[in-house]
Amino acid sequence: MRDDNDFSKGSVIQAILKLAAPMILAQLVHLLYNIVDRIYIGMMPENATQAMTGIGLTLPIVSIIIAFTNLFGMGGAPLSSIARGKGDNKEAETIMGNSFILLVIFGLLLTILGLVFKNPLLRLFGASNVTFPYANDYITIYLLGSVFVMIGLGMNSFINAQGFGKIGMLTVVIGAVLNIILDPIFIFVFDMGVRGAAIATIISQFASSVWIIIFLCGKKTILRLKVSHFKLQKSRVRRIVSLGFSGFIMASTNSAVQIICNTSLQQYGGDLYVGIMTVINSIREIIMLPVNGFTNATQPVISFNYGARAYHRVRTSIKFMTVVSIVYTLIAWGILNIFPEVFMKIFNRNPVLIEKGLPALRIYFFGFFMMPLQFSAQSTFVALGKSRHAIFFSLLRKVIIVIPLTLLLPKMFGLGTNGVFLAEPISNFIGGIACYATMVATVRPELK
Repeated sequence: MRDDNDFSKGSVIQAILKLAAPMILAQLVHLLYNIVDRIYIGMMPENATQAMTGIGLTLPIVSIIIAFTNLFGMGGAPLSSIARGKGDNKEAETIMGNSFILLVIFGLLLTILGLVFKNPLLRLFGASNVTFPYANDYITIYLLGSVFVMIGLGMNSFINAQGFGKIGMLTVVIGAVLNIILDPIFIFVFDMGVRGAAIATIISQFASSVWIIIFLCGKKTILRLKVSHFKLQKSRVRRIVSLGFSGFIMASTNSAVQIICNTSLQQYGGDLYVGIMTVINSIREIIMLPVNGFTNATQPVISFNYGARAYHRVRTSIKFMTVVSIVYTLIAWGILNIFPEVFMKIFNRNPVLIEKGLPALRIYFFGFFMMPLQFSAQSTFVALGKSRHAIFFSLLRKVIIVIPLTLLLPKMFGLGTNGVFLAEPISNFIGGIACYATMVATVRPELK
């Protein structure tokens, strides 16, 4: 098993595909946590649209939790892979142990802070008197499971980084299957509505986190989770945070963008358009999933071979990741333009929402095929430990481009709500080209 997980041997493409298939499936299943919640809530006999909008308003808080998960999980896993590529398994285990304890500490801290400030935050995010009760019910329960969410997502990165793609997939499947079973029971049978969806989610995440800890403490893993490695060391924490900061920025800026979008849409279109954005975000999560899975699967292969100084294999990995991601998004963009109504009806059957949402969806996804350039370049920067580049381009697309455009475009040329949706494709073109061109210019000379 240890030889099979040595990424410096055999075909690079086969190594990536071996990890990619289970990781994409794992991400697909993980997406079911939130997507299944929204699908079932959209089927509620009463107030389904208001409840859906309420859940959409909680997404910025969920994104903040994911941001801290990325900070320690995505920051530690590549460093652990690089150390393993150098043959230093003890250092790799210490990095993993430090990442684990950071996830636990910040999971507890975010739970406390979230519960204290959730009411003013939801109002700030655009909650009306109608949608606030649904948002409040969902996020109150969800916050109680923050630690399980962070352990489940953050530590699964270390399982995948060791080449155990199938184990990583099984981790997610356990939680998702539980979620699918428990959702209708709590939502409909116990008549708990959005609270039932949140309870089902945290129970499922708890099961996943327990499974991860059992595996990483067992004998089948290459790197073992040990209490002796929980003692935080300043130099390692700094390296973990430095490299994970780009993932943190990407998730936290997603939160900021969602806040700005929701408040702008509330101002120019009301609750209906906040609901439309919730549906569009759900569709985007589904369609972007293979790209996320594929770029995440390529990261351990790049990191390991970079640590082993097999630079030709690093170059091959980057090229393969880029081509596959672009081809996929072009195909997905075409299908979405041909059958947009089919995708929208997955989450809501309100005829008014669908009618107003179709043109918004086409605007929002116009530059979709440029997004893989940003994802591929970001993954390369992170895998090679180039934190400064990764952080800058995380900020560029969201903070420097999307947020100002979201505020300005609705006021220009009478665009209104269309201006909010137009900010995304513009950022995809500018951010994607700038990020990938910089990656090629800076990384290629080093890998020769």
